[in-house]
Amino acid sequence: MKTVDLIVPCYNESGSLLLFFSHTSEVVAGIPGYDFRFIFVDDGSTDNTLELIRGIAAEHDNVHYISFSRNFKKEAAMYAGLKASTGDLAAVIDADLQHPPELLADMLKAIEEGYDSCSARRVSREGEPKIRSIWARMFYKIINRMSEVEIVDGAVDYRMMTRQMVQAIVSLPEVQRFSKGIFCWVGFNTKWIEFKNVERIAGESKWSFWSLVRYAIDGITAFTTFPLRLATIAGACISFAAFIYLIVIICTTLIFGKDTPGYASTIVLLLFIGGVIILSLGIIGEYLARMYMETKRRPIFIARETNFEKEPKEK
Repeated sequence: MKTVDLIVPCYNESGSLLLFFSHTSEVVAGIPGYDFRFIFVDDGSTDNTLELIRGIAAEHDNVHYISFSRNFKKEAAMYAGLKASTGDLAAVIDADLQHPPELLADMLKAIEEGYDSCSARRVSREGEPKIRSIWARMFYKIINRMSEVEIVDGAVDYRMMTRQMVQAIVSLPEVQRFSKGIFCWVGFNTKWIEFKNVERIAGESKWSFWSLVRYAIDGITAFTTFPLRLATIAGACISFAAFIYLIVIICTTLIFGKDTPGYASTIVLLLFIGGVIILSLGIIGEYLARMYMETKRRPIFIARETNFEKEPKEK
């Protein structure tokens, strides 16, 4: 019988955790031939999420957990769960039931068909703010034009993977992780299954608009250097335009004599060039900041408590 580890990142999920565990346990109990194990990762919750996880783990032998010393964000929680996983298969699933557990059976069928991974793709965004939906679509279009790695529009973290793919993912040492890109970068054959957006059963989304913007910037800088190339192209174009303008000024002066330069046009030109320079420095700064954080070699997470026999260690 194959084992499947269900990795559940949790941050202040006390309102949905018990219902999630009850419903998911009922679903997986109806899937024959597989032994399911839950790995809850408490991402420094400030409510009683950890207490609820402890209670579930005390009553069920197939439940393990890791609790962080503080909030390290969902990327770190997924990494910790995958690193602790030892099953034949591993799946990442949210605790708010926005990832329907019923899809696990379809994911297992895809693995049985020979796929290395099966991932869910959201085809509707009902219930989300319109500005967030627009931003998400723009993000996928932008990053897929810039990056060599194609990230499927609507892709979520809900995914089942073989042991080989899990090992490939946890072998990547980067601290600032963008899992949607990492899942695609490691390759392997992936089957996509579509589902409609499901509203949270309790609580509110932990993602604000600006946190999504930062997340998008992390994704772009993690998987493409196109912004740096764009700054170079912009600088070259401006330099070329300035050279042409210089020739025009010289020719005009020689033919028609001296002309009084326009104050407004000069200021506009200076502001434009200055803006491009500052933008270019900002882009370079984003990449340098990420290099700086990576060179520190800080751990991706710090575990404060776990019921694993051996606490997962960081490199």
